[in-house]
Amino acid sequence: MSVIHYIPLLLLLIVAGTDCSMVQWQQSLRCDRDMEELSMKCPFCGYSESKVVDSRPTEEGATIRRRRECLGCQKRFTTYEIMERLPLVVVKKDGSRQTFDKQKLLNGMLRACEKRPVPLADLQAVADEIEQELQNSLEREIKTTDVGEMAMNGLKELDEVAYVRFASVYRQFRDINTFMVELNKLLQEDGN
Repeated sequence: MSVIHYIPLLLLLIVAGTDCSMVQWQQSLRCDRDMEELSMKCPFCGYSESKVVDSRPTEEGATIRRRRECLGCQKRFTTYEIMERLPLVVVKKDGSRQTFDKQKLLNGMLRACEKRPVPLADLQAVADEIEQELQNSLEREIKTTDVGEMAMNGLKELDEVAYVRFASVYRQFRDINTFMVELNKLLQEDGN
């Protein structure tokens, strides 16, 4: 609201004999101006007050879609509330850094699952879980070894062959002996 909207209020307070100092009025004006900047303005008339008519989650809860109705012109409009995500940085083995890319993780798991009966939705769920776990941690820098271990654990639950394929690339198996050591570990875990 502009100062013009407050002048009649100030005059009304003075005329009514209310004890209202200029400092109190300025504080009230400052508070209302701050609230106006935070409120959702109608895209049609610019009025700053609206009511939420409908609210529902989208994209598996990552976004909330709200239908609002302007209290000034009664027209409806849609807003989206999106959870803010902090950027994650992956520290590679050579010490270089790059932004975490969930698609890159998913592509690596897809390669390990080639010609395997693993649904894409399951792989996406694993990638989403990994990203969520990383976001929930207080660390902003994550080692690639940690991301790789998380991916291997997810693949182990989905498909053991895909797990071994991913592990062979991730752990850089040099020969058949290192491959057999990993297979024997997997067989021992299944036996227990």
